[in-house]
Amino acid sequence: MRQPAHHLIALASVALAGCSSSPCRTAEWHRIRIYSRPFVGRWTVAHGDTLTLPQLGDRFRLTRLVLDSDTLVSGPACFYRGALVFSVPKAETLAISWFGQADRALVYGWPAELGPFGGLALSRSGDSLRGALLFDSRMGIRVRPGVTAQFVAGPERGPAPRGRAR
Repeated sequence: MRQPAHHLIALASVALAGCSSSPCRTAEWHRIRIYSRPFVGRWTVAHGDTLTLPQLGDRFRLTRLVLDSDTLVSGPACFYRGALVFSVPKAETLAISWFGQADRALVYGWPAELGPFGGLALSRSGDSLRGALLFDSRMGIRVRPGVTAQFVAGPERGPAPRGRAR
C-alpha cells in the first residue's frame, strides 16, 4: 500500500528536523549548562564601585542582574538570556547574553553607544556573586591598567528564579 505524497513529505521533514544540529545540543553546551547552574537567578547588587571615564563623563551604577536559563542561539553559538538593571546615569534595563565556564560566568551584550565595555566577569563566593567590568579595547577609549569597577551581589529575595540552567 502506497502512502500519499504529503505523508512522505511530512515524514521527511520530521527526519530532517531531527538531524539538524543546534549549538544548544552539543557536548560542549552540556558542560556549559552544568557550569552555568550556580549563576542562574536574580541578583541584587549590595556593593559596587561607580566608574567615571573622563571621555564619557557618565557614572554607571548597576543595581540588579538577572541571569535566566532561557537559551538564545546566535549564529553557531548558544547563550543564556539575562538583563542588567542600572540606576545611574538613568534607570535602564539592558538585555544581555551570558554563559558559565569552569570557575566563572561571562556576560555580553553591551550596546556600543554605552562605551568601551566588553561585558562582565562573574564568580561565585559562597552565596554571593562577585563581578568585574571588562573593557573592550577596540572601542578606542584608553583605560589605565588596573582600572576596574567591581561589585558584590546577593540573591534577590522574593519569588524563585525561572528554573535551572537546562
